[in-house]
Amino acid sequence: MVDAAIQTSTTQSTDASVPQIDTALVGDLLMGTWADTRRQARELIKDSAFWRDDSLGKDEHRERVLTQMHLLVENSAVHRAFPKRFGGEENNGANIAGFEELVVADPSLQIKSGVQWGLFGSAVLQLGTAEHHDRWLPGIMDLSIPGAFAMTEIGHGSDVAAIGTTATYDAATEEFVINTPFRAATKEFLGNAALHGIAATVFAQLITNGVNHGVHCFYVPLRGEDGEDLPGIGREDDGLKGGLNGIDNGRLSFDNVRVPRTNLLNRYGDVAADGTYTSAIDSPGRRFFTMLGTLVQGRVSLDGAASWASALGLYIAITYATQRRQFDGADGQETVLLDYGKHQRRLLPRLATTYAQLFAHDEFLQKFDGVFSGRTDTSEDREDLETLAAALKPLSTWHALDTLQECREACGGAGFMFENRFVGLRADLDIYVTFEGDNNVLLQLVGKRLLTDYARQFKGKDTAALAAFAVGQTAGKVFHGAGLRAFGQAVADLGSTARAVEHGLREEQQHELLADRVQQMVADIAGRLRPAAKASKAEAGRLFNENQAELIEAARAHGELLQWEAFTDAVNRVDDAGTKQVLTWLRDLFGLQLIEKHLAWHLINGRLSTQRAAAVSSYIDRLCRRLRPHALDLVNAFGYEPEHVRAPLASGAEKQRQDEARAYYADLAAGGEAPVLEKTLKKKIRK
Repeated sequence: MVDAAIQTSTTQSTDASVPQIDTALVGDLLMGTWADTRRQARELIKDSAFWRDDSLGKDEHRERVLTQMHLLVENSAVHRAFPKRFGGEENNGANIAGFEELVVADPSLQIKSGVQWGLFGSAVLQLGTAEHHDRWLPGIMDLSIPGAFAMTEIGHGSDVAAIGTTATYDAATEEFVINTPFRAATKEFLGNAALHGIAATVFAQLITNGVNHGVHCFYVPLRGEDGEDLPGIGREDDGLKGGLNGIDNGRLSFDNVRVPRTNLLNRYGDVAADGTYTSAIDSPGRRFFTMLGTLVQGRVSLDGAASWASALGLYIAITYATQRRQFDGADGQETVLLDYGKHQRRLLPRLATTYAQLFAHDEFLQKFDGVFSGRTDTSEDREDLETLAAALKPLSTWHALDTLQECREACGGAGFMFENRFVGLRADLDIYVTFEGDNNVLLQLVGKRLLTDYARQFKGKDTAALAAFAVGQTAGKVFHGAGLRAFGQAVADLGSTARAVEHGLREEQQHELLADRVQQMVADIAGRLRPAAKASKAEAGRLFNENQAELIEAARAHGELLQWEAFTDAVNRVDDAGTKQVLTWLRDLFGLQLIEKHLAWHLINGRLSTQRAAAVSSYIDRLCRRLRPHALDLVNAFGYEPEHVRAPLASGAEKQRQDEARAYYADLAAGGEAPVLEKTLKKKIRK
């Protein structure tokens, strides 16, 4: 078992002028609005019964995770979002926060729980009515009705509107007939589908009286009381996957499967006994997006879980890097890994990004809770929530894979050992980048929203106002394109890197550079797409396709800006001077590494002089050196205890080995028994 006493601060100086971190304060900031729930969840999963057992094969792993889910039920750990009349808390933010923490126990447990209660259960809760709640929610909550969320098809993943499964109403029997008309319409990659699920919420094209009213959700039993699959149900096991093998993913198909009319989850659309369709939302498109919007919590939880998985990886790698020594240093001792500039560059910017993501996630979770509690539930709020989900989930899930891989490499061969967590976490989180929507498709949705918001600026404007705007845009392009701003920077900097930083790389300038990039990219894309409004459908499609990559990049830049702003908001909430200073350095590191990543854009568009651009990388190196003494404090603030970490690399064992080795050589030297090095002997002979 790991030794908690080994985990001490790396802040070396006792000089009162050196800032010190209040680790508990930072931990509270990171845990966010639902810190108490997170701590409850972490206390629960300190029990080894919840831990991933790496020795298990696929089948045994699946059964272990199912057992763990029953333990969650027994501990009332999964009912926070459900109605109070069923024993829930109606606390949506706390529900997501608790689920996210399961990722450090076993990502398979986190995702399978999310399937059962966050997708299957949520579909009944959010798309059904009180009648459906009474019939099915108690069994869903206590796990007597394990279920699958049957949306994705082999032929259609992110494009849900085009799924092929049909639900055709038969007025003679008052039943819907569910069919898989072709192989590509088979429901695929469904958790709980291979083995454990006895029911599913099935998304299908609702057809009645010869009219297709678009995608709706149906509650479909899969097994009878005898435990056998019902007639017409096709079930296949997806088998071994690249990760998350504690989940029984599988396929479902339907051959004339009949369900009662009342099994339509009809909150947003209903079919009467005679087949008449009604909905309070007249627009089929708006109705579809409203229904999908009620299920956004999957993306919310993936954003948080991926960010905390990155935190765990960095905790392990940075702890190890403060103990592992390699190559002789100036003092005759081997050098600690984190004292090397390259090692700092590998890990500390990723640490800064993880902090930014956790702060942004808490704001995101507050928005989610406001919408789902009804406090701030307007169409605009839901649209904002969807956009946030589509912007942040891609960044955090990509970052998790990148961070876990870099942490693995930074720990050498030891990082490749399964016991040290990186390999398993990296494999399990790989699917997060396409869960709940492919990341690039999600960012495209964000880009389209940015273009819509851009166009709204001109709605209702008269010709004179539009002409004035056009002149301003032209002036802006001339100013930046001619390099006037960059020239002004060069004059102001007067050849000094320190002055370049002082004049142009502080908080205000970081925000200006990050925000300006988003605004200019969107304006440029909008300008190039303007002819599409009057073009043929084919020509409009060609124009959009030509700008698709840049639109996705603009959306990514928008997400990064949101994270930077959330980080800054968190820094501004801190009163403790030392903590505020260190977090400001960490925020600056996050902002400047974003600017460094896109230096070419800033130079081409005249936002930075070459001199100030060169200063960006120099200042990043300086920030890494400033943050080095605080690195262990910053990862300790994540609040992980030995039972959560479970990685020998971060247990203090490496420090004990290094201390033992140094003591051995010191004893040899003190006793006069140390052998003479050949190169030392040759130097003496030459003299």
